[in-house]
Amino acid sequence: MLEPFDDTYFMKKALQEAELAYAKGEIPVGAVIVIDNRVIARTHNLTEMLVDVTAHAEMQAITAASNFLGGKYLHNCTLYVTLEPCQMCAGALYWSQISRIVYGAKDEQRGYTALNAKLHPKTVMLGGVLEEESSQLLKRFFIEKRNLN
Repeated sequence: MLEPFDDTYFMKKALQEAELAYAKGEIPVGAVIVIDNRVIARTHNLTEMLVDVTAHAEMQAITAASNFLGGKYLHNCTLYVTLEPCQMCAGALYWSQISRIVYGAKDEQRGYTALNAKLHPKTVMLGGVLEEESSQLLKRFFIEKRNLN
């Protein structure tokens, strides 16, 4: 039986956020955090707009979800993010004790696995959900960026 609120469903929500980032000239990474099939945080990269290197989609989502829940731990929550988290975001996710992370495209150079960053031992990781769509959006962004310069 098809689950209406599966990983693909929520990754599509993260991709919608990535599209918003793309439209703003931000690196198109989007994120949503879900608990009990309910989106409690949705955001995207804001590093250019906020002039803040830490304003990655994951960091924004952690803050929004923590505010929503009224606490710093994201137990029973799932992060859906269109690009594998970087080392900085992996560190923040470690401390949030998020239960699960689902990402789209792998970041071969700056992703947390390439840099040997650690997640909380109880965090479950799943990669490759809507990987092609996530990857294509990033590629399109950087091709256009190079053509403008």
